Amino acid sequence: MKSIKEIELNPKIKIQETGADGGWAFVQLSKNQKPAMVVFSWGGGWDHVSVSYKNRCLTWDEMCMVKDMFFRSDECAVQYHPAKEDYINLHPFTLHLWRPQDKELPVPPKYMV
Repeated sequence: MKSIKEIELNPKIKIQETGADGGWAFVQLSKNQKPAMVVFSWGGGWDHVSVSYKNRCLTWDEMCMVKDMFFRSDECAVQYHPAKEDYINLHPFTLHLWRPQDKELPVPPKYMV
């Protein structure tokens, strides 16, 4: 995950508050829309970004922009779909990106993606 200093360099990110293991910000993904809200953290062995609009989920392209804003280009981040029994939905329009800090994520061969 990018450092706070790297994140702050992006003019489309307006950091509102930071703490010991992350912070929150507004990100402008399109000049025609209101900013999305982002919570980012790197505690507990995981890099994590959650992002949401009040009234809809982000598109694939928007999630790609968020990934590029908060993660380095050589890092892989994923959206998890947990087992149904572990599923928690506190906000219907929030999506998450995750990356473990202590190991590489397995990825399928490039021709399959």
